[in-house]
Amino acid sequence: MINVFQPMLGEAELAAVKEVFESNWIGKGRRVEQFEQAFAEHIGVGTEHVTSVNSCTEATFLAVQLLGLGPGDDVVLPTVSFVSAANAIAAHGARPVFCDVAERTLNPTVADIEAALTPATKAVLVLHFGGYPGEIAAIAELCRRRGIHLIEDAANAVASRVDGRACGTFGDIGLWSFDHGKIAVAVDGGMLYARDAELAERAAKLAYLGLEHFTGFSQAEKSANRWWEIEVSSFSRRSIMNDVLAAIGGVQLGRLPDFLRRRRFVVDYYDRELAGIDGLELPPPLPAGHEGSHYFYWVQLPAELRDAVARDLYEQGVYTTFRYPLLHKVAIYGADGPLPGAEQAAARTLCLPLHQALSDTDLKTVVTALRESIARRSR
Repeated sequence: MINVFQPMLGEAELAAVKEVFESNWIGKGRRVEQFEQAFAEHIGVGTEHVTSVNSCTEATFLAVQLLGLGPGDDVVLPTVSFVSAANAIAAHGARPVFCDVAERTLNPTVADIEAALTPATKAVLVLHFGGYPGEIAAIAELCRRRGIHLIEDAANAVASRVDGRACGTFGDIGLWSFDHGKIAVAVDGGMLYARDAELAERAAKLAYLGLEHFTGFSQAEKSANRWWEIEVSSFSRRSIMNDVLAAIGGVQLGRLPDFLRRRRFVVDYYDRELAGIDGLELPPPLPAGHEGSHYFYWVQLPAELRDAVARDLYEQGVYTTFRYPLLHKVAIYGADGPLPGAEQAAARTLCLPLHQALSDTDLKTVVTALRESIARRSR
């Protein structure tokens, strides 16, 4: 099966893991610090503004907690978003308020966000769909003007920028993922950025049981005696990254430029080979000054054909999907108002395989299968 997502791992990652094993320390240590430093440099911020965690989902839960969102607070987010975003909001007692998205980009516009604001809105949580920055600069300005917190889910946008500024750094808090389906993987893991360095420091403590300092060797070097004693500042979970994951992630981050070049090649190939097919729309071009991460490549076709085409491709060994199912249609969140842009997109959109491990033969298979299916189903 030709997958939608697939990591590219090899000897360099194995060698990094071997080094960690040989060090006799596989918990949170030097490798995690190096990974945090490398990522901070990648997004153009100081290391004091970032902290690693075991998943982007955990980073999302921490973001909601750090901003003190809870009962009586509304948080606006696009209905086209990952379920963890809504779960983090609802789990803290706040109310997820879903907004519409532009049908072609699947990102919310400023107008979409503004239409969903309520007197109780305390925060906005946006997703950069497919690595497209969307109207993030204008959304950030809206939030500043209204005195509303902005959280950026940049899980799809590890290399996305607007006028040179990294997506994830426009708001108060940014979140990234390094799970098995992302561009740069660490098997699992996440990163949290906070504009306020004190929030990032607090996030690091919340991610490690609320401990005010680490015990063990690092504390022994600082303390004259009784370095094993602890001080707890909050009733928190343990959601730290470890050196095994960070070693893999560090190698993958170093390979990111090569991964992005191959993904750009895939996007260009699809753009060229799929152009001009009746009834098929390709992703819109990025505006000037925007750089994408090429995380999704989505096509849009008539709603009456989409599911049948997806089945045809599956039977030809090509897996496709729609990311993400509309959250305002999920019963547990208690919201089912009409959001026409998102609903049209959900009926017409199909994500094709896009990853750096795709071979030229894979690409020809995808394009041929899609062309033949559309031709057959359109008769």
